[in-house]
Amino acid sequence: MSDFRQVTPTFWASPQIRLDDVREAHARGFALIVNNRPEGESEDQVPGPTIAAAAAELGLDYREIPVTHAGFSEEQIGAMAAALREAGGPVLAYCRSGTRSTLLWALAQAAEGREPETIAAEAAVAGYDVAPIRPLLDTLAARRS
Repeated sequence: MSDFRQVTPTFWASPQIRLDDVREAHARGFALIVNNRPEGESEDQVPGPTIAAAAAELGLDYREIPVTHAGFSEEQIGAMAAALREAGGPVLAYCRSGTRSTLLWALAQAAEGREPETIAAEAAVAGYDVAPIRPLLDTLAARRS
């Protein structure tokens, strides 16, 4: 069963998705699915290539930007910012719980110059807390000011 959480009208986060969730994403009009899980993170996750194939079959774009518990890199933030810019419609990102996906989205948004307070409020409405990365959000947003 889908647990897609709306963060903004164009970005949604989810815990691990299954093949029926890919069909649901297509039915809801998502343009892109972003996988933020490293392969083999847990035995019960659907492999990324399986999700990618299901997405392609339905005409959905798919990108992998794996994030481990080690944190976020500039490369990952840049890749997420590019994915969001190039999506051409709503984006569904997933990881184990949706938290890493939302935090990476938040960092990408700050890197693009969005206000950290707004980013934090949007994440909170979806049930996600950006407090662990708030100093980095502020730093990234300040670079664009």
